[in-house]
Amino acid sequence: MLQEFKEFAMRGNVMDMAIGIVLGGAFGKIVASFVGDMLMPTLSKITGGVDFTTLFVSMSGDQYATLAAAEEAGAAALKYGNFVQTIIDFVIVAFAIFLVVKAINSRKQAEVAAEPTTKACPRCMNNIPLEATRCGFCTSDV
Repeated sequence: MLQEFKEFAMRGNVMDMAIGIVLGGAFGKIVASFVGDMLMPTLSKITGGVDFTTLFVSMSGDQYATLAAAEEAGAAALKYGNFVQTIIDFVIVAFAIFLVVKAINSRKQAEVAAEPTTKACPRCMNNIPLEATRCGFCTSDV
C-alpha cells in the first residue's frame, strides 16, 4: 500500500497540481498586495480619501464613528468595504489568469500553425529537409 501511494504521489499530474497550488498561493499574495497596497490607495485618492476597508453598516441600529468603535462595542457590522475589496481582488486574479491562458493558447496555436520543414523519405521513412533531393539516411533519390 505504501508503494502504491508513492507511485500515486509521484505521478506527473499530481506533482504538477501541487506545484500549481503553491504557485497559485504565492500569486494570490502578490495580487492581494497589489490591490491592498497600490490599487486601493489610488482608488481612495480618486474618490476623495475613502478607505474601502473601513466602510460598514451597523446592524444594531446604533451609530459608530469607525468600524473599530463598532467592533469594540460588540455591534454586528456589515463590512461591505471588505467585500468590495475582495471582489476587486477576484477580478484582478481572474483577468491575470485569463491573460496567462490566452498567451499559452496563442503560443500553442502558433506551434500548430507552423509550416513543416521536413518530409518523410519514401524509402526509409526518416525525416529529411523539404528541399532535399537525396535522403541523407538511405541515399535514395527523393
